[in-house]
Amino acid sequence: MSNPNFPAQFRHVAAALAKDSSNQVFFGTKSHEGSLPGVNKIFYKPKREARPETHHYVRPLENAVLQGQAVFRMAEQLKAKGFVPDVVYGHSGWGPTLFIKDIFPEAQFLCYFEWFYHAHGSDADFDPNDPLSYDDEARIRIKNAPILQDLYSCDRGLSPTYWQRQQFPSEYQRKINVLHDGIDTEFFRPKPGAKLVLSSKNIDLSHVDEIVTYATRGMEPYRGFPQFIEAVSLLQQRRPNCHVVVVGENRVAYGKKLADGKTYKDVMLDKFPIDQNRIHFTGWLPYEEYLRVLQASSAHVYLTRPFVLSWSLLESLCTGCLVVGSRTAPVMEVIQDGVNGLLADFFSPQEICDRR
Repeated sequence: MSNPNFPAQFRHVAAALAKDSSNQVFFGTKSHEGSLPGVNKIFYKPKREARPETHHYVRPLENAVLQGQAVFRMAEQLKAKGFVPDVVYGHSGWGPTLFIKDIFPEAQFLCYFEWFYHAHGSDADFDPNDPLSYDDEARIRIKNAPILQDLYSCDRGLSPTYWQRQQFPSEYQRKINVLHDGIDTEFFRPKPGAKLVLSSKNIDLSHVDEIVTYATRGMEPYRGFPQFIEAVSLLQQRRPNCHVVVVGENRVAYGKKLADGKTYKDVMLDKFPIDQNRIHFTGWLPYEEYLRVLQASSAHVYLTRPFVLSWSLLESLCTGCLVVGSRTAPVMEVIQDGVNGLLADFFSPQEICDRR
């Protein structure tokens, strides 16, 4: 297996394979953090990053080639020790998988296909206030270069949702099965009457009956953070006893950063009246504390552009949360309005607030 992060989307499959003592499981990664029983971590490191003088359309491709080269060298060392895999499974897009068929031509090569980029019809042109330039369109087209190589080279592929598979060129979709990464439903399960106390963050909401939650990797437009904060401002006026808990980091994981160096959190908290005593930013949380947040939630808000579906939506549903989600394609694949959740217009903080 190969992924710059560990264990990322391969957590459950790696653990399941490693439980069988007849399997040898090696996981190539750049991350030294974390471990899984029976999974042998091996490390790779690109010798450099893309050069600044490289054309900005091509810089992601150069980085992908450098990643692929580092994985190739790592695989050479395994091969020299006599290890030849039956199956190699890697995450397409960043480059680690580019040369797998060259180093292990007899192995079955499987790819995790998370996303194929389009200038129009999905995430990039979703916000009418954030129009694309011709330069953006050209850059997005070239961004698919390493993914196209993997689509050609792989024996089979996998996407976690039908929406995500739909983004790939139709001539390659026959290679791709749909199967989600998986959610541990023994861990993410309801706990009726749960009260929220996070001692590590000095947060004690055990006396609070109304808790609205939101979880994200980064507080950014791709995950509807600006609309969420505006909805919080409206909700706090309407529900004087409601508290809001935001799990995630004050950064941009997807999309563009603000040109002035400010964060979207700073901008939105300056723009809308928010009772700071009733909104709690936890930052990143370990899974055990994140679970406590979801189990105590009265309503969980999940917003996304038409993009990759977050684990947090399924985790919150498994935990029994009432989810208010955006009426966008990836969410609508999972939530049927009024049946297992509520849907609202991504761009309407008023409707997001009203659905609760």
